Amino acid sequence: MPKKLVIIPTYNELENIRQIIDAVLTLQEEFHVLIVDDGSPDGTADIVKSLFDKYPNRLFIEERKGKQGLGTAYIHGFKWGLANQFDYLFEMDADFSHNPNDLIRLFEACHIDGADLAIGSRYVKGVNVVNWPMGRVLMSYYASVYVRFITGMSIHDSTAGFKCYKRVVLETINLDQVKFKGYAFQIEMKFTTWKFGFKIKEVPIIFTDRQEGTSKMSTGIFKEAFLGVIYLRLSSLFKKYKR
Repeated sequence: MPKKLVIIPTYNELENIRQIIDAVLTLQEEFHVLIVDDGSPDGTADIVKSLFDKYPNRLFIEERKGKQGLGTAYIHGFKWGLANQFDYLFEMDADFSHNPNDLIRLFEACHIDGADLAIGSRYVKGVNVVNWPMGRVLMSYYASVYVRFITGMSIHDSTAGFKCYKRVVLETINLDQVKFKGYAFQIEMKFTTWKFGFKIKEVPIIFTDRQEGTSKMSTGIFKEAFLGVIYLRLSSLFKKYKR
């Protein structure tokens, strides 16, 4: 049975963390969960630790000092997962914007259908977003259109943060050279995976905006993504992508 690790970065997710852990670890398919917590002052880490006895050898936490960015949290989680011999590594939010049941569909897209990277996509079949203001929907949708235009990738949801990687992808990418920390991190990882010639599949999901807690979105994150796409395209002209 392949080992599957769901990496969930957290910062002040007191309202959601217990419920999201329970939802993932009670699925019919067996997953493990790694929480990467950036020093949440609200006690998120303490709640995670209180669940260790309930989920022995399936729930883990890595604690870091201060907010260091989404991208570095995932890189930290990827390295931990590879070192601990996981076969499939997932990215997932803590706030239920990603439906835990869809983890199984992402896993099957890789394990059964042969994808190297499966993306939970909001836009591969229309626009499937719930509870977002129209302005944010349009910004997100056209950001992906912009990314496709600049990079040449055919991915419809390039900023998606709900994904499943086969370990070979993360072993191939030099994680120490990943440049971006915000939403551009999501684009960079997909772009690099694509440039290495790995098979990518988009799995349609319904994305529901968080009901509890506070969004970490900011205009700075979008600015990084807008400029970062140009950087990725230009820098790729001087790189060789050999497995």
